[in-house]
Amino acid sequence: MEKRDFRISDIVRSDLKLSTPVFETDENISELYREALSIAYSYNQREKEKGKADFISAAKLHATAVLHLLYQIVLTACMNAGHADFFLRRQAAINENNELKNALKFYSANFPSPLLNQDEKISEYKRGEEDSRAFFIHQVMINNPALVEASKPFVYPEGLQYPSGFSSLASLLSAYLKDESRNGKSLADEDIFTLLTKPSRIYPNSLTDQIKYIIREWAYLLPKELIDLLQMSLSYIREEEKDRGIPGPPGPMPITDYSDEMYEYEAFSDDSNWMPRVVMMAKCTLVWLDQLSKEYKRDITRLDQIPDRELDLLKERGFTALWLIGLWERSTASKSIKNLCGNPDAEASAYSLKDYDISSSIGGWPALENLRERCRQRGIRLASDMVPNHTGLDGNWVYEHPDYYISQDWPPFPSYTYNGPDLSTNPDFVVKIEDHYYNRTDAAVTFRLIDKRNGKVRYVFHGNDGTTMPWNDTAQLDYLNPETREAVIQKIIHVAKNFPIIRFDAAMTLAKRHIQRLWYPKPGEAGDIAGRAVHSLSNDEFNRRIPNEFWREVVDRIAVEVPDTLLLAEAFWMMEGYFVRTLGMHRVYNSAFMNMLKNQENAKYRLGIKNTLVFEPEILKRYVNFMNNPDEETAIAQFGDGDRYFGVCTLLATLPGLPMIGHGQIEGYHEKYGMEYKRAYWNESPNQWLVGEHYRRIFPLFRRRYLFSNVDHFNLYDCYDNGNVNESVFAYVNGQGNERTLVLYNNQYERIWGNIKQSVPKLDKSNGEKKTVTTQLADNLGLSFRGRRYVILECFSDGLMYLYPSIKLFEEGLNFSLNGYEARVYWNIREVEDIDGSYEVLWNTYGEKGIKNIKVAISLIRLKNLFKLYEPIRSRDFIKTLEEMTAGKGNAVKERQALLTIAEVYTKLPELYDTFEDIVKQMLGDIEDVEPKKMVTEFRLISSLFKKKNSVGLSCWGEMERMLPLMLAEAIALRPFRAGKSIRECMETADEMLLEYLFEDEVKHLSLSEEDARLVGHAAALFLSASYSVDKDDIKNPKAVLEKVLEDEGAADFVALNEYQGTKWYNKEKMQLLILITTLSLAVRFDKKGFDEDIFLKELLEREIKAEYKLDNLLK
Repeated sequence: MEKRDFRISDIVRSDLKLSTPVFETDENISELYREALSIAYSYNQREKEKGKADFISAAKLHATAVLHLLYQIVLTACMNAGHADFFLRRQAAINENNELKNALKFYSANFPSPLLNQDEKISEYKRGEEDSRAFFIHQVMINNPALVEASKPFVYPEGLQYPSGFSSLASLLSAYLKDESRNGKSLADEDIFTLLTKPSRIYPNSLTDQIKYIIREWAYLLPKELIDLLQMSLSYIREEEKDRGIPGPPGPMPITDYSDEMYEYEAFSDDSNWMPRVVMMAKCTLVWLDQLSKEYKRDITRLDQIPDRELDLLKERGFTALWLIGLWERSTASKSIKNLCGNPDAEASAYSLKDYDISSSIGGWPALENLRERCRQRGIRLASDMVPNHTGLDGNWVYEHPDYYISQDWPPFPSYTYNGPDLSTNPDFVVKIEDHYYNRTDAAVTFRLIDKRNGKVRYVFHGNDGTTMPWNDTAQLDYLNPETREAVIQKIIHVAKNFPIIRFDAAMTLAKRHIQRLWYPKPGEAGDIAGRAVHSLSNDEFNRRIPNEFWREVVDRIAVEVPDTLLLAEAFWMMEGYFVRTLGMHRVYNSAFMNMLKNQENAKYRLGIKNTLVFEPEILKRYVNFMNNPDEETAIAQFGDGDRYFGVCTLLATLPGLPMIGHGQIEGYHEKYGMEYKRAYWNESPNQWLVGEHYRRIFPLFRRRYLFSNVDHFNLYDCYDNGNVNESVFAYVNGQGNERTLVLYNNQYERIWGNIKQSVPKLDKSNGEKKTVTTQLADNLGLSFRGRRYVILECFSDGLMYLYPSIKLFEEGLNFSLNGYEARVYWNIREVEDIDGSYEVLWNTYGEKGIKNIKVAISLIRLKNLFKLYEPIRSRDFIKTLEEMTAGKGNAVKERQALLTIAEVYTKLPELYDTFEDIVKQMLGDIEDVEPKKMVTEFRLISSLFKKKNSVGLSCWGEMERMLPLMLAEAIALRPFRAGKSIRECMETADEMLLEYLFEDEVKHLSLSEEDARLVGHAAALFLSASYSVDKDDIKNPKAVLEKVLEDEGAADFVALNEYQGTKWYNKEKMQLLILITTLSLAVRFDKKGFDEDIFLKELLEREIKAEYKLDNLLK
């Protein structure tokens, strides 16, 4: 096509001092847009100088220029199809009419063509023809309202007085003109003027819609290059119109949906056995070190100085992974920028990195190795960030491999200036960010990099995810460069060799679809990052330059080169399923958990779970669930610190996936730590109540994550109330092996009542076929549809147990109520057979009410008759006799009466024993006939021992002294069932007999705790059985006796014997008590057989005093 320029108003030319041709028809795509940028910038600057604000859009000025080119091309095509002399023929009519002739001269003078004026040899007729043609195009343009609005000063300036012949000239040149054929197709049955103005008549107020119409309806008429140019103009408009201001409140979270992934391939990465049980704590390293310094009142600045106590706490609380944010060497330029922008205390961002070396400020690699080993000893794996999208703008690669980055040779916008401080740390380079960032009037998309060695200037794009503003302390890596991709993979391998868990920052930006969307958009689809429309690529070209998903290659390479590494992706934009199912990441962020539950969008979140269960349940297992993360507000700010917080935290701890706790979440800290913080600015102390509630409500769940982390047994249930689903109730079953759990949570303020029975559909891929199935709650819990079966549900949340007939759950499901924000976790769920009717009695007694201990309750039913028989020996009068006896004030009459009471009970016991069900006999063991004479002897011997004067130890029982009468009473009750039992077996029988319940009144009288009450029962068992652990020959060797007694597991547990680092330790008070009871036991059995209790006791107590809690010292 013959070269022509866009004839703009001479008023604008004079104002902008613009004398050269503009928007020539043979310019390439990028030059056309850069020219529009330059002209728009100059015009807008002049407007500012005049104090006006009628600014011109560079993108729409470019679109005007493209339409001008389109009009020229279509007009030429029409003329070439049989009307080549159309304007030449009109020229004679114009020359014969002075009014028309003056009008055309007026147009030529006010809308000049510098390109035409450059041709000194042009004839008058040729000039007239060109002026007429340009006038015709101008008429098409000014009849386009959207075009005039976009470029009015250029095509229809205000204040210009048009001569009287102007409209007549317009009528003459807009006469009927047809093009009967083009490529075998008719243009339309209308004149060319009507054709060219048709898009503006259909869409008068939108250049975008006009251009889309032209692409859609005229594609067969236009050359591919022009279609590409039209699509580019759409990109520039979209790019310019995208809101890049300060982000407002986040919009609604979309519901998890897999319609875009139905046809993606499935390639999950296999988990190592430890991966499903990861519970991760996130820590901002520098802030944590500062907080530890304050807490421990000493400088803690290096990783190897982190106290063991902190790591012990993590283990104690159930954490198996520690994510340390900000380990790597940070960008010096990032720190400088933040200091220059008003925070002199700021460190560089943890995500603007110089390189992947552990920062020397926190001790470097040696300090990391020290911490890693100490964590390993506690079963804690370290996690680290890897930032693949970008580096710091002074990262080592910026100087060593500038071609790794996305850059161009010109600034994207003429308004960009780079006159600020040089941020380079390399003397061969100059690094400057755009000036407006410092005064916060703009956040430019590029910084300027100058190589002083050769003068090469690059405008390198900042890292950017297209959502709000670019990250102005970073440099964006170019993933269409295969060398960049390989270099990043090598860095990932380096990180993987040092950290078993890697969190990939902003991983979603490197999925192919988003590399394309952000950096190399398809023509017509740009706009997410300013300045990138000019770099648009076709699908074919884009896929040629990056044929495979980068992340799939990373996952496959790591699986071979550094296996047993957990790869965790920070990915949003509805790509969570794609990242784990197709790209193969082990775990992926699930931001919907935090956002939807915070906003109580319960129906949406439950629907997301349902969609996942139907599409692929395995995805649920791969989620990282969190209540805050470093980019979000604190958990306490979002969820508070009451039941609502702990309810959602219960979901966090019990849903499939990886639970992640944020820095300061457990302590209830309110401050949100920026990634540049090197200390906490708020002086906060841990909320001890909140910490304690975590110990009560959350940490035990973390420690049993194996029950919750997988999806094989996971099913979600709709909660029905009067036939309607209550979407605020989260009800689900999960488990491992034969163990099952049931979780109920009400995520609203109002109390609810409901029923769960049938699960929602879930994909089943067993037997090699895919189908969706639902599961009855009773089946999910592994119950049997049989009449004498009952299910026991232990409620972790309230400490009670619940009993239901199994058939009831099959037929009716589970009825329940929940207070607002109440969570309940049931575990240790088991089915029992009611072999003797005891469970039926219990069900009829309690119904759906909670029971403190069902085993105890059942045993109390089964032991009811034994307790009744024992009533005389658990009476206050009987115990009082024992009190007087152990105080050395025994009365012969009362003691004789006590003996008669015991004899009467023992006499009736065998007959009662014969009536017991087999299960009760198994509980108690065989019964032993107690000879009356022997019983009398033992009783009187005990009495005499406590009446002895000057005894070394039998009168020095300390705190146990007030419990001695109870111990002896329990020993009397236990005595008939002692036969042939070891200490441990005798203690087990004491537990089965429920001695603390048999003597419940006395336990209350003494105000004993549950632990102390059980201790008394075990002491009674020890008293009865300790002497039977030794022979008569041993009794003169106290050390040998104690050794033999402690060989019994029951005795060892009694003194809390444990081994730590090769040394056996015991509880001092319990050991002294064991020595006293053993002495008493030996004294009763070996009386008058050479046993001297005083000598025996004295030696062992003296040994114990010197032993320092160490068994070897006690026995050496």
